Amino acid sequence: MFGQNVSFPLCVSPAGIQAMAHPDGELATSRACARVGVNMGVSSFANYSVEEITAAGRSVGSINHVMQLYSMNDRAKELNIIRRAEQAGCKAIFLTADSPVLGVRYNEYRNNFLPPDGIAYPMIDKSADDVQSQSHEGGFAAFNSSSHSWEKEIPWLRSVTKMEIWIKGVLSPDDVELAVQYGCDGVIISNHGGRQLDETPATIDVLPECAKVARGRIRVHIDGGIRSGNDMFKALALGAECCCVGRPALWGLSYDGERGVELMLNILKRDFARCMQLAGCKKVSEISPASLGIFRTDGPLARL
Repeated sequence: MFGQNVSFPLCVSPAGIQAMAHPDGELATSRACARVGVNMGVSSFANYSVEEITAAGRSVGSINHVMQLYSMNDRAKELNIIRRAEQAGCKAIFLTADSPVLGVRYNEYRNNFLPPDGIAYPMIDKSADDVQSQSHEGGFAAFNSSSHSWEKEIPWLRSVTKMEIWIKGVLSPDDVELAVQYGCDGVIISNHGGRQLDETPATIDVLPECAKVARGRIRVHIDGGIRSGNDMFKALALGAECCCVGRPALWGLSYDGERGVELMLNILKRDFARCMQLAGCKKVSEISPASLGIFRTDGPLARL
């Protein structure tokens, strides 16, 4: 994937604020991904710079990184992130399409959420003092463009970078078709962890129709709800090329830093391999819809 073999079809999603889970944050995640042999997404809300994160992974093994990007009010700042990602060796931009504004997150309102003291967002030029001086929602609104669109964003990105351009936050076949028409390299089927718009469908339920439109025209990854090797197997059988996990990486960090993330990845890797064996698949390419029992054709709930 992205020009490099991976040990199994999984990528760590570009989850932000990882230093809340462990002081080493994204540095630990990057090293763990490199040791296990999977790729990693870097969030614009990372607590370390893209240069530090990519260097951490490459210090222990071969790894590809991709850079998650928001549409920003200040194009110069957005371009700066792109240039830094390029120079750090990132292979793609994951443009977040589902966040013109933040969703209503009641728990954050109730607990007056702010990251702990000392946490900064270097990729968007927010110091630790800046982070403490604004609410999470206020800080996001200050830099994020609420008026992004296909015709505004994709041609501009194509004009400024040769990295692959993927759209993160796709949930409908129509948007997959638009991604194809605008020349995107891939789509990530994602509902932002269910934290943006309440009652959006589960990503696994929209995957089959999206994959049908994408087949042979554009690559498809899925993000959200992957918690086991069986989940991975089902997603691949329904048309995804790769599964992305975010929360499990944060749980691993909270448990034991770098070793915790590595443990989580290896658990999923072993679980996925066992599932393939029990389903009679010798290679990932042998996984297909025929491997599943589909209960409903209008939004499959798949079980092995």
